[in-house]
Amino acid sequence: MNQGEICIAGSRIYVQAGIYDDFLQKFTESAQCLPVGDPFSPDTFQGPQISERQFKRVMDYIKSGQAEGATLRLGGKRHGTEGYFIQPTVFTDCTPNMKIVQEEIFGPVAAIMKFSAEEEVIEQANNTTYGLACSVYTKDIDRAMRVASNIEAGTAWVNFSNWSDLGLPLGGFKQSGIGRDLGEDALENYTNVKAVHINIGIKI
Repeated sequence: MNQGEICIAGSRIYVQAGIYDDFLQKFTESAQCLPVGDPFSPDTFQGPQISERQFKRVMDYIKSGQAEGATLRLGGKRHGTEGYFIQPTVFTDCTPNMKIVQEEIFGPVAAIMKFSAEEEVIEQANNTTYGLACSVYTKDIDRAMRVASNIEAGTAWVNFSNWSDLGLPLGGFKQSGIGRDLGEDALENYTNVKAVHINIGIKI
């Protein structure tokens, strides 16, 4: 229940061409049924955006997607008449250079894209200045390991997402942060390294 306001939100979704139509139908049906409302209610899946500023920012991304030629399949409008609620929004027919594909939206917006070959989706996934996390869904464990290894992201999940372990490092590549939280790697953030040089062979 984060309204997309989370650093590891999966807003770019790449779907293999053979299952694209079926996936899109099921994904859209699922998104249509998401309960939007009071964030304190246990029955709510999606609450409001954190502020008016963020609400307007997300709505600007939605307008940008439409202006650049993406197809608005679902949502795209304010939910209700009060508060900063936004309808769950789904875009299709997106291209790599669109703003909604290249930037982090931090809102309930998904851009769904079709791919044919493994090399193609890896290239598209890496075509961004960000690289915090990714998810790979497949029944082929060799493909899962290969794709997870080749995508430029600090965290890769296979057949699930948005979960971390205290013993594993969490951090990103490129413009998705410097350093790591959690795990042994995080200790480097609290360690001062000193170099001491001693002359033992040259007389001054």
